Amino acid sequence: MNLKKNLVLLGMMGAGKSTIGTLVSQKLNLDFIDIDSVIEKESRMSIVEIFHNNGENFFRDLEEKITLKNLSLKKKVISIGGGAFMNQNIRNEIISNNKSFWLYWDSNTLINRIKNNKNRPLGEKLNEKELLDLIAIRSKLYIKADHKINCNKLTKPEIMNKIIELII
Repeated sequence: MNLKKNLVLLGMMGAGKSTIGTLVSQKLNLDFIDIDSVIEKESRMSIVEIFHNNGENFFRDLEEKITLKNLSLKKKVISIGGGAFMNQNIRNEIISNNKSFWLYWDSNTLINRIKNNKNRPLGEKLNEKELLDLIAIRSKLYIKADHKINCNKLTKPEIMNKIIELII
């Protein structure tokens, strides 16, 4: 495939960006970069530890630096953290120089996934109403992605195929 841009997957935590990104990268024989994993590797701490030890502002600064560095690469499949697209510098870079895909799920699915995963720092501290508000706020920016993939009734391979169909 003669891909000139990165394929960037965005959406809420629990949307499956890492899982789908892995599938897409394998199918297209491209490198996969999971930004959260890169942050954990470079900081030698889990995302939860970074939040607990250094706070969200420290995490967001680190996330911006690492995300922008990886977005400057080409022909990669990249999954960004759920909050990364809220950062204007990251959002501008993705919109200007990459192909982006919002993995959209209904709020109930996302809340169930977030609440049942202890590796999501915001999921630990926000109640259901606050999570609904966060989903609503972020969705207003996620909609700026090149493509919105409604994942609600799709299997993982179907989501992967939909992304591939959109770039062919």
